[in-house]
Amino acid sequence: MFLEINNLYKHFSTREGTLVVLKDINMGIKRGEFICAVGASGSGKSTLLRQIAGLDMPTSGEVKVDGERVTGPGPDRGMVFQHYTLYPWMNVQENTEFGLKLQGIGKKERREKASYYLNVVGLSKFARALPKELSGGMKQRVAIARALASEPKVLLMDEPFGALDVHTREAMHEFMLDLWARTHLTVFMITHDVEEAVFLSNRIYALGARPGTVRREIQIVLPERTHHVKRHSIFHDYRDELMDLLRGHGKEASEAAAVA
Repeated sequence: MFLEINNLYKHFSTREGTLVVLKDINMGIKRGEFICAVGASGSGKSTLLRQIAGLDMPTSGEVKVDGERVTGPGPDRGMVFQHYTLYPWMNVQENTEFGLKLQGIGKKERREKASYYLNVVGLSKFARALPKELSGGMKQRVAIARALASEPKVLLMDEPFGALDVHTREAMHEFMLDLWARTHLTVFMITHDVEEAVFLSNRIYALGARPGTVRREIQIVLPERTHHVKRHSIFHDYRDELMDLLRGHGKEASEAAAVA
């Protein structure tokens, strides 16, 4: 597996005692897959992503990328957040170069890399624009270009389209599928939006809450990846299965109730 999460637990100390946020998380992601982890509030999605990004360390267990254990942040993992985190005083080109500058990459090389990825996301014509001159979707594409410019092994996405209006969000979904097909990225995204997860991903990990656990892993096989597929019965079946899992009414819950 290219990205491995093995027996991961995350605890926090509170006044009331130990709070278990993640419990025995195991995931395996192959190179080039687009994987979503879906869960309601309290399922530990963001905490899980922070473990993978190296922004926080597990209480026990481990995360590996390409065989190397994650011990902190690194350029092998690009991060895209829900809010665009662009620097308002920098233009699009400068924002895209920023991570490369922090890595000590020379001016000529970082300009070439940033220009290349701005072209990949379709924003070459806006290189000199400031963030305030861009739409929400364009800002998020700049954030994606900045993450890609470091040429990470894995692109991590933290509810990246949650702040967008519905039409822009749908356009960004199609943009991401096109980008993924062209670049063969390995993508791990967390979301609470079930339809978004079904539309974008190869596989979905459904997370239960308090503590966050993997309730089920679901392989997604759709007849097509255009907006028309959302009318298809198989799309509705995946959506309904996931919604039942997140409500706690999935197959496991039904079997437990029958035994009781």
